[in-house]
Amino acid sequence: MSAPTRAPAHPSEAPTTTDPLARGLVPQEERSALRRSIRLLHIDRRRLLWAVLAGSAGLGSAVALTATAAWMIARASQMPDFGQLAVAAVAVRLFGTSRAVLRYLERLASHQVALEGMAALRESVYTTLASGRTDTVTTLRRGDLLARTGADVDSVGDVVVRALVPAAVAALVGLGSAVLVGWLNVGAGIVLAGCLLVAGVVGPALTIRSVRLSEHAQILARSELSATAMTMVDGAGELTVSGGVHGMLSELRRTEVALARAKDAGARPAALAAGIDTLAMGVAVLGSLLLGVPATIAGAMQPVELAVIVLTPLAAFEGTALLGPAAAQLVRSGGAALRIMRLLDNATSDRTTSGSAADGSAPTAQLSAVGVSVGWPGGPIVAHGIDLDVAPGRAIAVVGASGLGKTTVLLTLAGLLPPVSGQVTVGGRAAWGAPRPWVSRQVVLTAEDAHIFATTVLENLRVARGDVTPEEATDLLGRVELGPWLAALPQGLDTVLGSDATTISGGERRRLLLARALASRAQLLLLDEPGEHLDASTADRLVADLLRTAHESGAGPAGDEPRGLVLVTHRLAALGGADEVIVLGHAAAGGGPAPDQGGLRRPVTVVARGTHAELLASVPEYRWAAEQDSAPDV
Repeated sequence: MSAPTRAPAHPSEAPTTTDPLARGLVPQEERSALRRSIRLLHIDRRRLLWAVLAGSAGLGSAVALTATAAWMIARASQMPDFGQLAVAAVAVRLFGTSRAVLRYLERLASHQVALEGMAALRESVYTTLASGRTDTVTTLRRGDLLARTGADVDSVGDVVVRALVPAAVAALVGLGSAVLVGWLNVGAGIVLAGCLLVAGVVGPALTIRSVRLSEHAQILARSELSATAMTMVDGAGELTVSGGVHGMLSELRRTEVALARAKDAGARPAALAAGIDTLAMGVAVLGSLLLGVPATIAGAMQPVELAVIVLTPLAAFEGTALLGPAAAQLVRSGGAALRIMRLLDNATSDRTTSGSAADGSAPTAQLSAVGVSVGWPGGPIVAHGIDLDVAPGRAIAVVGASGLGKTTVLLTLAGLLPPVSGQVTVGGRAAWGAPRPWVSRQVVLTAEDAHIFATTVLENLRVARGDVTPEEATDLLGRVELGPWLAALPQGLDTVLGSDATTISGGERRRLLLARALASRAQLLLLDEPGEHLDASTADRLVADLLRTAHESGAGPAGDEPRGLVLVTHRLAALGGADEVIVLGHAAAGGGPAPDQGGLRRPVTVVARGTHAELLASVPEYRWAAEQDSAPDV
């Protein structure tokens, strides 16, 4: 779902000087994406206009300073009374001082517009990703996602400061300079206008056409650099053990070399654009001389006016010098906008808002799966034939060997992945088709890779429910066997945890995520291996307590009703409290993964189901596995 809009600023509403740069030079798809993303910046047009006016006044002061100084020097050579030069001397000081002040005001206004726009765009991206298709995010590497929400958003915001405002300022000041020179000499004014037009259009056009490939190469290299670095940080331990650090470092060096080459390639067109700007300025000065000298000799112009029309172009081209970098910024912003909008379009596709999900009604908290096959989008089927029903007061355990796809089943039940076939409904509505916030109010999933934020213990629990009190937090942590851990923390609930739980153990992390799930108001809990990283007795005690949660009155979000529970685990000893145990496996082998033809693993299915006691009595493999879990450690 897209963020609400308010008086968006369309590029067509911005200064029209950007159109020559945008139309025909940036591909249609990028141009469309850039305009859509600019709308999401929610640009304050009044503040943008103030930035343009302040920038134009600042650059106009530079032109006026040059023109006034030229007039004063030429007039002084004629030995006039000092009183005739006094006003010009004051004007020179005024223009010299005001240029810096106005430049500061322009920077202040334009950066405020850009920073507020970046915040609005980033909020829209986060909101859309949070409420949209989750496979859009899960199919990206973390480094790629970081680049989309970080550098790409910044690049789109930079289009205000580095493209829109400079283009508008250059156009206004260029027009004013041409009018000033044309007032003194029409021919010189026309020459100046033509040279400004060449410098302001041809130079940026060449920059855009030449910079495109190099900028795109830089974007790809930056994304690869970010993704590789994130992989090395997140998997440092595994890479060290497997000996993969050297290969990752080599890949990182190759990416850095590619990035450096791309930057070098981008410098050449910038130099070419600067050369065109300098050439146009020289032609304008030479044209003013060629037209002004005969006019002065003929008496049509005063000698002091000749100095003004010759020296004014030197300052007038300061504006066009900004258009080369502005053109390059359009390329960068266009590519960034295209990637952002593709991400948002993918996140919002196949999502609907009609029906009971949008009318604010309170549906029955019931999760059903009928004939469901699961798998990652674009990948093979992992499991099929999944049927279950869970509602408050009912607990279901899904068991099987590691790697069979139990987590994929949970993600599909939570509406985070689309079912390959069959139907998953929450409150009578398809879980995948419903808006994500609506599903999240009914179902909460504790996944193995859920994030722990770099904030206090209490605030990490408040991610699920913002009004969790310290007393509730203490009780929740006690329920998940974290009471002694909490008591040992230096500042208790106010202790700040490291980013993504780098300062706590794997078992503590898993139980903290579990406490967060219990803190939510959702009536249906989907728990993935809650006893992972714990010793056998603690894990079994925790699982047994969670199964009781589904039957105890007062355990629900309102404090007066139980919850529904789907629990995935590979330990069987503590499942006596489950209403039903679903065993996943391969029908032919009745057990662990079995390769199919071509080396592909066959999808698993439900090989047995029933209560814990029924399975112990009727399924030998289940009974044997339960006995192994119950056997004392040697």
